[in-house]
Amino acid sequence: MAEEFSGDVDLFGDPYRLPNGKRGRPAHVWTLRNSNKIKLLLALGWSNSRIAGAVYVTQPTLRKHYFSELKARMIMRDRLDARRFEQMMDAANDGNVAAMKALEKMIEKSDLMLMARTFDPVAAQKSEELKARPLGKKEQQLLDAQSAGEGSGWSSDLTPGFQVN
Repeated sequence: MAEEFSGDVDLFGDPYRLPNGKRGRPAHVWTLRNSNKIKLLLALGWSNSRIAGAVYVTQPTLRKHYFSELKARMIMRDRLDARRFEQMMDAANDGNVAAMKALEKMIEKSDLMLMARTFDPVAAQKSEELKARPLGKKEQQLLDAQSAGEGSGWSSDLTPGFQVN
C-alpha cells in the first residue's frame, strides 16, 4: 500500500501525510533520503532509538527497512571522513584556497591520530585488550580499586596495612 503525500513538507522537511480515513500511520516506505539520513546519524554515533525518532518510525520498522545501514554502523564514521576528504580534494584541485587550507588541517589531524596509535604501543595494547573482552562489574571495580590514587600522592596511604609512624 503506497502512502499518499500532498507534496508539502512539515517544519523538519518530512512529507506531510494526507489523512486517508484509516486508523494508524500508513506503512513506511524506504527512501534514499531516509537511508542517507540514517547513514549520517550513524556516523555521528546516534543510537537506534534516536535515529528511529528522527526518521519518525519505530525501532522495529527501522531495523526492518534499514537493516543493511544499521549493520554497517562501525564503518559509517570512516566513510563520512573519506567523503569529506574527497570533497575537499576536489575543491582544492579546482583551485579553492580555503579548501586547500581545510584539507591540510584534515590531513594533519589524521596524521596525529595515526602517530598516536603507532607510537603509543602501551595504549594500543590496552585498547586491544579492552576490545577483546569487556570487563564485568566486579572486575572493573577491582581494577579501579587497584589503580586508586595513582599519580595523586595518596597511593601509599591507600595501601592496606599502612601505619603511621
